[in-house]
Amino acid sequence: MRSRRSGISVVVAAVLALFALAACGGSTVNSTSGSTSSATASGTASGATGGSGAAGKALTVGGANFTEMMIMQQMYGQLLHKAGNTVAYKTADSREIYAPALEAGQIDVVPEYAATMAEYLNKAINGPNAKAISSNDAAATVAAMRPLAAKKGLTVLEPTQAADQNGFAVTKAFSEKNKVTTLSQLAALNKPIVLAAVEECATRPFCQPGLAQTYGLKISKVLPLGFGSPQAKQAVTDGKADLVLVGTTDGTLDQLGLVLLQDDKHLQAADNLVPVVNTASAGTPEIAKALDALVPVLTTADLAKLNQEVDGQRQKPEDVARQYLQSKGLL
Repeated sequence: MRSRRSGISVVVAAVLALFALAACGGSTVNSTSGSTSSATASGTASGATGGSGAAGKALTVGGANFTEMMIMQQMYGQLLHKAGNTVAYKTADSREIYAPALEAGQIDVVPEYAATMAEYLNKAINGPNAKAISSNDAAATVAAMRPLAAKKGLTVLEPTQAADQNGFAVTKAFSEKNKVTTLSQLAALNKPIVLAAVEECATRPFCQPGLAQTYGLKISKVLPLGFGSPQAKQAVTDGKADLVLVGTTDGTLDQLGLVLLQDDKHLQAADNLVPVVNTASAGTPEIAKALDALVPVLTTADLAKLNQEVDGQRQKPEDVARQYLQSKGLL
């Protein structure tokens, strides 16, 4: 699945979770005024505003500490606060840390990526060599994930339209010159391609091997510059690489003169945003109803815009989340 979301061994996850989450002060919403105080493991500010002030559950929203997930944590938290709950936040460096905390009830709600979480649970329960259960169909992927989640004491709610998957970008100049807007068209050029990506791309089925098998794309070299990192993107704009591995909701591409190529043969699995909750502490119809408000609203284009507002315009995730929810009439 998504390269930036891979992490350390599940075997040591429980131990790491204790250390990471002990360092997480979280940020607690004052249920009457909506004010916040923040202190997370990553040192990232977070908070929520508004709310009914009605009596409800004390909930902790958690997840990883990268831009998109912090925005989603704020959206979930603010919707839950509006529904009358008191909300705190805890972030961690990876799924291998926050997922065991979710199972243990130290975290109640997380924003997840359907295919990636499905395979995390699949390997945790069925072993590292388990056959993949995810596909490019979001509904089928979520349906396959739910029985596995239940074994871990988790409930998977409804996925949104928005998905953040592996994407591959070229410069706009290259795209226009070669009339290339899809990965199939890039492969049809029949030229060796230098790819800026994570080192693991060379062995991961949704990266170099998948590009070769599904599209017949000839990757001559992988420059190990990270997942959508500034260095990886710069390599393409400087002409040192032809293609760069990024997220499909990367909000910086346009300003860098880069354009995503369409995955026209659907190589990537459905990494739609979906809430996963601890069944015992947050598996209620009221919580599902609050979070379901995003299902018909949030799109992939929305995510890219929100990421750009944080990464490009230096706005705070909590402010960007609040403005978006207000613009959709959800707050």
